[in-house]
Amino acid sequence: KLIRWATLTPLGAPAQVWVVGIDACEMFGWIIDPGDEDDVDDMEVLRARAAEELTAVLQATLTPMLTAGWELRGDPGHVVHLSRTTGTFTSMVDIFIEPYVWTYWNKDFGWNNRVGDMGILGSPTAGTYLPDDDLPAARELGRRLSWCARYLGVLPGPTPARTGAAVLDKIKRERTRSGKGIAVTTGGPIPPLNGEPRGDLEPEVGWTRVCDSEDLTGATQLVSIDQRAAYLASAGMLEFGYGKPRHLTGESAVSAAASGAKGAPFGLWRITLPAGNMLSLPAKLPLPHPHMLADQPVQTWVTSVSLDALQASVADGGIGAELDDLDIVEAWVYPEQGRALDKWAKILREGRKVAVETGDVAMKRFLGACYKGYIGRMVNPDMWTAKQMQHHHQPLWRASIIAHCRWRGRRVAMRIARETGRWPVRTVTDSWVYLLADGEDVADDSDALGKMSVEKRTVITEALIEAFTSADDTHEMNLAIKGAFTSGEEGE
Repeated sequence: KLIRWATLTPLGAPAQVWVVGIDACEMFGWIIDPGDEDDVDDMEVLRARAAEELTAVLQATLTPMLTAGWELRGDPGHVVHLSRTTGTFTSMVDIFIEPYVWTYWNKDFGWNNRVGDMGILGSPTAGTYLPDDDLPAARELGRRLSWCARYLGVLPGPTPARTGAAVLDKIKRERTRSGKGIAVTTGGPIPPLNGEPRGDLEPEVGWTRVCDSEDLTGATQLVSIDQRAAYLASAGMLEFGYGKPRHLTGESAVSAAASGAKGAPFGLWRITLPAGNMLSLPAKLPLPHPHMLADQPVQTWVTSVSLDALQASVADGGIGAELDDLDIVEAWVYPEQGRALDKWAKILREGRKVAVETGDVAMKRFLGACYKGYIGRMVNPDMWTAKQMQHHHQPLWRASIIAHCRWRGRRVAMRIARETGRWPVRTVTDSWVYLLADGEDVADDSDALGKMSVEKRTVITEALIEAFTSADDTHEMNLAIKGAFTSGEEGE
């Protein structure tokens, strides 16, 4: 009745009804008592118990709707998917039950014995969750839902990753109708690889070094810089491959690598990374690829982004290799490629800009969770088992984005070293930690995505200098850096 009364136009997805607050749930008889988090060692036990009780309660109270011709799609949980067909018209409604969103375990929500990000509802730990009182909570949720519809063109999914997927699916529908632009309709699982690397194809970088007297000279502040919305920036810049890849070996693979107008065509390449010690590389940076070893060559698979990056000069973050130096023996090359995520990245980028300019912390965080969650879930086929969702399984796209962020960060570190003589002491993913003197600044002036901005800054105390000078290994350096930022950080 509510959906009919509101005559909603649901943006290409089922209409949504949100039930906010425990009092509203009580009116429907949707009350459970799974126990207290203080009584369990593992929050996951509580979540599983609550989800089970909630399902039973919902199934018991949905009988009148099922009798009236509605069908339940999937198991009820904090989202109840209902559909009803009248003649040729099918109504679909998703009922979201806000007090029980925490029962839906998903890695988007950051569960590790804590409640993390809950999508459009915000994060209790970051202080962006809805207000405690029901009416202000409902008003704020309404504001966020209308913001989402206005700036993203979609209603939020049950997780940030699903919201990211919904934005891309809307673009795909528009492009399929108009026949203009890239609309990828199939998944891109990793092809069968000889000698597939353990873990990620393109790992994020994590590296620390023990600082020396030169690093400490004149240093008064510890600063962490990171790429602004790094993954989103790379997603909008890169050309991604799709279609059925061709398997090439020997000379055919080498020729294919040299055939692209702007670098290698999109694919995977089995190459040999030379031993780091055999190259003239900066001692105060990690090796240019996480699979590379200092003392011996390594045969491994890399994306086209890494193949191009390794051919860049040392000053630009590469190793200055020729294709012959990399000894390509095998490849999987995709028949089509293009900027499949360009419009997706543009919509999220413009939404982020609005959130930043209006000081809307909740929506800025939500957008961050959407693109990080979506890109993170590209690797996992279990997230996209439904036939209409399988095109979101794109592990090579994710690997390319990681490789691109890693290379861009290294290129910046090389530039900073040329301009200031300062080298980083630590890098994790897309952030770099520096010891700097007063007046030294290694961040970029630009507000553009992908540029370096100050993430954390703290004054170097006598105690911190002592911790740095006495650190015998990278573990002790990491502890000192973490302790410094935790005790005196000033986020920017």
